[in-house]
Amino acid sequence: MLSAAAFIGLRYTRSKRSSGFMSFVSFFATGGMALGVFALIVVLSVMNGFDHELKQRLLRALPHAQVDAREPLSNWPELKAELEARPEIVAASPVISAKVLISGPRLIKGIELEGIDPDAESRVSPIAQYFVRGQISELKAGEFGIVLGRLLGYALSVQPGDKVKITLPKLSMTFAGVFPRSREFTVVGFFEAGAAVDQHLALIHLGDAQALFSYGDAVQGLRLRYPDLYQAPAMAPELAKALGEAYQVTDWSQTQGSLFQAVKLEKTVTGLLLGIIIAVAAFNIITSLIMMVNDKRSDIAVLRTMGLTRTEVVKIFITQGSASGFLGIALGLLAGVPVAIFLPEIMTALESLLGLNVFDPSVYFVSSLPSQWRLSDTVWILIFSSLCVVLATLFPAWRASLTEPAEAIRYDS
Repeated sequence: MLSAAAFIGLRYTRSKRSSGFMSFVSFFATGGMALGVFALIVVLSVMNGFDHELKQRLLRALPHAQVDAREPLSNWPELKAELEARPEIVAASPVISAKVLISGPRLIKGIELEGIDPDAESRVSPIAQYFVRGQISELKAGEFGIVLGRLLGYALSVQPGDKVKITLPKLSMTFAGVFPRSREFTVVGFFEAGAAVDQHLALIHLGDAQALFSYGDAVQGLRLRYPDLYQAPAMAPELAKALGEAYQVTDWSQTQGSLFQAVKLEKTVTGLLLGIIIAVAAFNIITSLIMMVNDKRSDIAVLRTMGLTRTEVVKIFITQGSASGFLGIALGLLAGVPVAIFLPEIMTALESLLGLNVFDPSVYFVSSLPSQWRLSDTVWILIFSSLCVVLATLFPAWRASLTEPAEAIRYDS
């Protein structure tokens, strides 16, 4: 059973005596709340989708963690066996990486060059699955072959079998003078991970990297793979303690942390900005309730003379304002959650219907708008919007409770 205050408050929401302008303000408050909740759910889901897509694509060609030493690792086979014996590590692979210049027919570009063991690398990284030309096994020691990201190969205008020149940031002393150290490599394949590494990463055999960088039999470090890449930030510090100060252990959250922090910050700022829509809708609730209080002064006076207390008057207008606000929240949820869940399919259907191509695969790393709905985000939106609605009703309801019956009746007479 509804209390008298709740019944009257709900009855006021359906009152036909209100002016057209008052009804418009009330409708605008409900619509604004629905729009704010809808926008927050959909936009935060899109931000989640981009964050998830970025992590999945970027980390395809990156190690979960890497162990480095202050000096080149000459005892890396023993260290590799020791690491792989640990239950939390799936595999380890030697690597030598450096920033170099690569020269092709069309341009000279700075890239990241990695020397890998093809067999061991296949156990650490899924990069071999993303080859579009050639295979990772075509990297053989002594043949100085090189594998390029697809976009890097396109920028250099090279094909398998073409030559590229790698120039190191080191100088070589010769009888003819001092020259940058460089070496020609033959392109043997392309990979396409669907991430930024397609533009700036090249792979060569570990043996060729040892010869190029004068490492001898040593390597720069060991790349590690954990059962779950999201466990790496928690497990890497434990491994660093176990290995001691002679080694440095870094995980993907440290090497790429600034990028993901930027995405997280963008999501937070976007949420705050869109939250303003809900705040504006809450102000509209305040306006509509104040107008309603002024319009119902005589009704309030009659109810007070019939025995309603100030507290019950407050409950009447809290009920009325909350009904309008919660209706908007419910509409926003009913529209926002399905759209957030099925947004990729909706965008694909619209592109097909309108003949548009919003995300051109040749330009963007994604071919459709990603979206990942999360219940936790929706719960926080529901809490925030509900709090705004309730707070918006307090002041007008308090104003209504201050109405004196005698003055209201005298004023309206």
